[in-house]
Amino acid sequence: QVQLVESGGGLVQPGGSLRLSCEASGRIFSVVSMGWYRQAPAKQRELVATISSDGSSTNYADSVKGRFTISRDNARNTWYLQMNSLKPEDTAVYYCNSRIRTMAGSSSIYLFWGPGTQITVSS
Repeated sequence: QVQLVESGGGLVQPGGSLRLSCEASGRIFSVVSMGWYRQAPAKQRELVATISSDGSSTNYADSVKGRFTISRDNARNTWYLQMNSLKPEDTAVYYCNSRIRTMAGSSSIYLFWGPGTQITVSS
């Protein structure tokens, strides 16, 4: 029905920058909200950032505030995570997710996840 695909992961040195993208495709009537989560080895998945449907409201984990920025392109059903001043503790698999209404006239909203992309911050 709906597919989310992340891109932009990789290896970066401490202090460096990366930009992740997530594109949603398939049976999409409207995208309600978008977000990024991450999971480091032996740790639970945690929220990184979320953004509202109109982009007016954002939420960040304390650990990334001031360094990461979430944004979206509604026309392309794509959202981004600009990551600056990366630290080794940012190393994790990053997942995008989205709450999507798949049918017009329906109030049902479904949560979808991407497969994840690895970010490694190391010198």
